[in-house]
Amino acid sequence: MEQLLSPNNMSEESPRSLIYTRLVELRCHFTWNLVIEDVDMPDLEVRISETEFLDINYSIGMHNLLAYVKHLKGQQEEALKSLKEAEDLIQREQLGKRSLVTWGNCAWVHYHRGSLAEAQIYLDKVEKVCKEFASPFPYRLECAEMDCEEGWALLKCRGKNYKRARDCFAKALEREPENPEFNNGYAVAAYHLDYYGGTSLEPLRKAVSLKPEDLRIKVLLAQKLQDLGKTNEGEKYIEEALPRISPQNNLFGYVAKFYRKKGLVVEALKYLERALQTKPSSVYLHFQIGLCHKRQLIQIKKGRNMRLTGEDRERADRSIHLAICYFKKTLELKPTYEMAYVNLAEMYLEIDQFTEAEVNFQKVLSMSNLEDYMQQEIHLRYGNFQQFHKKSEETAITHYLKGLKIEVTSHSRDKLLKALEKLAQRRIDQNIHVLESLSLLGFVYRLKGDTSEALSCYEKALRLTGAVNPEF
Repeated sequence: MEQLLSPNNMSEESPRSLIYTRLVELRCHFTWNLVIEDVDMPDLEVRISETEFLDINYSIGMHNLLAYVKHLKGQQEEALKSLKEAEDLIQREQLGKRSLVTWGNCAWVHYHRGSLAEAQIYLDKVEKVCKEFASPFPYRLECAEMDCEEGWALLKCRGKNYKRARDCFAKALEREPENPEFNNGYAVAAYHLDYYGGTSLEPLRKAVSLKPEDLRIKVLLAQKLQDLGKTNEGEKYIEEALPRISPQNNLFGYVAKFYRKKGLVVEALKYLERALQTKPSSVYLHFQIGLCHKRQLIQIKKGRNMRLTGEDRERADRSIHLAICYFKKTLELKPTYEMAYVNLAEMYLEIDQFTEAEVNFQKVLSMSNLEDYMQQEIHLRYGNFQQFHKKSEETAITHYLKGLKIEVTSHSRDKLLKALEKLAQRRIDQNIHVLESLSLLGFVYRLKGDTSEALSCYEKALRLTGAVNPEF
């Protein structure tokens, strides 16, 4: 993303330099340090364009974010067009404090265009509002509304921005604890950061109680309840929301995910295909359709006890082919979609294309700046590939350990512990590398908090060699 660098080769007294010192004081997209990778910009633009602008404040925020993305791409005139749309809405609604974000962005774009007089006009607008609200800073206003605006921008950019988004909404809630919009934003951010323990459940419940007409928050609450084993309660919220979801709304993708996880794949595909008609470039929808076909394959295999012949084999092959097609399309639209690579690799395993599987696993293993829980999941799935398909238990152990050394609590971490425990115990039972396997088993028990079992394993290893506990 763009770095805020002071102008080069000009004196501090120059007009451009003076304007720059005022610009960096603003609270807007140009000063929020949004983490947006170049390869993710096309997907972000699509998601912004697909947003259903039901709330005027959110609509203005999306026009602002789109303008910033256009700026990053060097499209300054397009950026101004988006900001003009935001300005028109501001004038119509007379939004006061929230206007500062748009005016700040306008000042920055004009600055980059070399239109210093225009930039100063918008700086003057910001200064006037700051004076009206008695801000101690001429071009900066500290208030809950600005925290909220920053939070929504960070949320839309996803990934590494989620934690800061949650912090922004938390700061806004300190000022207005019962504000529906602030609670909504906080709950959404908490949902995306909740990898394991259900920490987002109560924020989601509160957000729904404060704004029951918000369909998105209801669907997210339903998904979190499903994650926590409360599918029936979650489905009640899905059923409440469904009649009011328009065909253009991206919520059908989330509804479909709920039904897929429940095992109702045909139902899920119905909603996904309906949504895809209005959003043909949606990364999320293509990925979810791929997962549905993968789930259908699993259902076919389970229904025939893994023995496929005749018509069942044809159905399975069709599911594999469709899953591969949709995962490939996902990656065309977003080349950094981590789990699309993993799922594509696993589909290649179904047709014994180990080389293609390895290629896709390596692509995702080589990615940097991944979230901790995502790294755990990738090491788990690659470890399983090595253990069960390549028959390389040593490589599998290496990746299970890499995942476990990432100290974040998640469902993937639980699965890594179980995978390593099962593998180590089997090797002990079969008298394979017993010393190493006992040490691994002790390591697993230690991470699980079972100190007595861990000591027992280490003592057995000690008796075999007289060495100190191996370190992992």
